[in-house]
Amino acid sequence: MAEAGNTLTLETTKGPVVIELRPDLAPNHVAHIKKLVDEHFYDGVAFHRVIDGFMAQTGCPHGTGTGGSKYPNLKAEFNAEPHVRGTVSMARAQSPDSANSQFFICFDDARFLDKQYTVWGKVVSGMENIDTIKRGEPVRDPDRIVSAKLS
Repeated sequence: MAEAGNTLTLETTKGPVVIELRPDLAPNHVAHIKKLVDEHFYDGVAFHRVIDGFMAQTGCPHGTGTGGSKYPNLKAEFNAEPHVRGTVSMARAQSPDSANSQFFICFDDARFLDKQYTVWGKVVSGMENIDTIKRGEPVRDPDRIVSAKLS
């Protein structure tokens, strides 16, 4: 069970998804995500890139994969946590230190990403809802995060 304040619930258009935050793996990323959640940054944001058998990506305010928050990018906190089903990890551009607000949830094992992307959480319930998110790159009429809340 996650300690108080380290559980993130995403209410999505497909149903709730509960993520256990892992500050032990990526303390700066978790603090950044919490700040964005407190500011309602993720409310209404689309799952803009969803690849069957791979992952569902969200966190772009424009819904295109081109944007981030008003805050500076984060320094990478790569760790040994494996990219497996339910892993929540930061998306980034080519630079390792370019993660900002976009993240993805793995549908299946994606071990080729290990130690190249910052893992900061794990889905502990609602993975069946992630499984039903509409696929596409970009997604037409995408599913969304209705609201994000910490507990």
